[in-house]
Amino acid sequence: MIGFIQQLQRRTPLGWLQLNRQKSRFLVALSGIAFADMLMFMQTGFQTALYNSNTRLHRSLEADIVLVSPQARNLANLSTFTRRRLFQAMDVPGVKSAEPMYFNTVSWKNPQTRKETMVLVIGFNPDRPAFDLPEVNSQLNEIKLPDTVLFDRGSRGDYKEAIAQIDQCKTVTTEIERRTITVSGLFKVGASFIADGSLITSDQNFLRLFPRREASSINLGLIQIKPGYDPEQVATALKAYLSNEKDVKVLTKEEFIKFEEYYWQTNTAIGFIFSLGVSMGFIVGVIIVYQVLSTDVNAHMKEYATFRAMGYRSRYLLGVVFEEAIIMAVLGFIPGFTISMGLYALTRSATNLPLYMTLARAFQVQILTVIMCMISGAIATRKVLAADPADMF
Repeated sequence: MIGFIQQLQRRTPLGWLQLNRQKSRFLVALSGIAFADMLMFMQTGFQTALYNSNTRLHRSLEADIVLVSPQARNLANLSTFTRRRLFQAMDVPGVKSAEPMYFNTVSWKNPQTRKETMVLVIGFNPDRPAFDLPEVNSQLNEIKLPDTVLFDRGSRGDYKEAIAQIDQCKTVTTEIERRTITVSGLFKVGASFIADGSLITSDQNFLRLFPRREASSINLGLIQIKPGYDPEQVATALKAYLSNEKDVKVLTKEEFIKFEEYYWQTNTAIGFIFSLGVSMGFIVGVIIVYQVLSTDVNAHMKEYATFRAMGYRSRYLLGVVFEEAIIMAVLGFIPGFTISMGLYALTRSATNLPLYMTLARAFQVQILTVIMCMISGAIATRKVLAADPADMF
């Protein structure tokens, strides 16, 4: 590959001259490549945002090990298990604390627009911090008050006025399950594909909001280990100790995060759709570049045949086509990358999803673009190899 590039540097840039001669066709080709890159950028960005947005709460949990029900599917469908398993977990060496957590998705009235939207309500014991979120931990006394919650300022929807009032320490009230609640403070995690936002409150308030739920029936067990113990070893010991209990599963925090990601990858159509979108963008790019290169080869077939009659090897002629492919890959990537940056910012502003451009993603799409153009070049070169001077003249 290095020798091929050095050869291109030594000779006349015939590929660039041919592309630059037909500027309108060249610009159309670059537009097509930019469009294909935009498709790949947006689909890979949405896919990453899907996983990141749905695991932000997981990552912020103040826990080394998590207990869940074997029937749990994801954070919005955790199912329940008995609280007795937490008391049993305390018997395992290395376990420092075992605290319950409650989850439920519910429709609430937007305090500003009064429209109903889906939110995730989280309840835990405020005497034992459950999140590694300073905004939440500084307001634990607030959620001890009856019917009081904290609201995620990163929620999806029109909440500017309500958030401004809360920031000014003004009372903001709304309804959940026909019960009036007070929003006393804010924190920030962000919207996800599960719900438009989240509310945090005490376990007692949670049980008031959902009276059919029993305190002994929990969704999550947060296990913290003592200093000096290895989470993997303690998790193994917990699994062995609770092996006879069929209503609970032991996961490390990292396994719990992967558990959520696995659900969206395999049990929903969303992950497949985004992967298919990347493939479609790649195929579209291959077709566009092939059409441009094929047209260019046909337009210069006599010149290629003349080169062969003069003694130039097929390697030289192939180098011209691949040179054109690489030039289009590099130049077409620039507008695709730039426009995608703007679309990321626009989507992030509209949806509050964690959609950011990363160096790894930019490098990935650039490599895919080069491969895309090289495949098109490889297909187009078949006509160059078939060029026969005798047939041309």
